[in-house]
Amino acid sequence: MLKKILFITSILLLVSCTQQSPDEQLQNLPGYWEIESVEFPDGTKKEYNISTTIDFIEVNGTEGMRKKVNPQLDGTFKVSKDAEAFIPKIEQDSLQLYYKTPFDTWKETVLLAKDSTLHVLNKDGNIYKYKKFSTFKFDE
Repeated sequence: MLKKILFITSILLLVSCTQQSPDEQLQNLPGYWEIESVEFPDGTKKEYNISTTIDFIEVNGTEGMRKKVNPQLDGTFKVSKDAEAFIPKIEQDSLQLYYKTPFDTWKETVLLAKDSTLHVLNKDGNIYKYKKFSTFKFDE
């Protein structure tokens, strides 16, 4: 009986320690993110082996911005003129991103935002998985 209690306690402790707080997610959100895959509600998945467009996310206090950029071979970025502003809000123990453009309004939920990984759920139930972008490296 004692072994079962210790086992269950260990599992609960492990699960609770792996839960990421929305505040921690918000701290890890800024940066350059490269899409890896999209998981659709029906279970299908689309993989992206190479992406020429990177999402640049910036957060300043109670406002944020997502912008598409194209990495160049010299380490710089070609920046698009379009940007999507968002307001990050912590609601019901999750990080929500509220977007508003002249054309649409929507919400995304951050499922995971670690140093090198970002997972976002959109209004259609698609889960977008990103990895932190690293610049091109060439042997000299």
